[in-house]
Amino acid sequence: MTALDLRALLADPLHSGAYFVDEHDTAAMAAAGAALDFAVARVDLGDCADKAAVLAQIGQALQFPDWFGGNWDALADSLGDLSWLPAPGYLLLVEHAGDWRAADGPGFDTLLAILGEAATDWRTRNVAFWVLLPLPAEELQQLED
Repeated sequence: MTALDLRALLADPLHSGAYFVDEHDTAAMAAAGAALDFAVARVDLGDCADKAAVLAQIGQALQFPDWFGGNWDALADSLGDLSWLPAPGYLLLVEHAGDWRAADGPGFDTLLAILGEAATDWRTRNVAFWVLLPLPAEELQQLED
């Protein structure tokens, strides 16, 4: 896919959502989001051992205000607002999620559901909201099988 095709895809809110992608596409996705003037946030879950660390990483990456409560409901509320981070669209790159997914499958599933709901909510406002979870090709293949 060319850079122009990627930008066209990301600019379309109707297709936005939460998706697993090949980690080799991360740089191209980030560059395409930046070219669209999207708020691009990289969330590194590599050292996250629990829900509190995951929420802190997301909050830091998206510059959540001090009132962020650090729980799942507060995450959903904050993702649905983002008034402190105005942009024509949003791209979250949730990197190194595999370890936390393996350690806390139910927590990961909750996070994925909240991210997907946020994308749906933004889509109803005609704003692109992408959550991309880059994985190594072999992990991505396992998910597809």
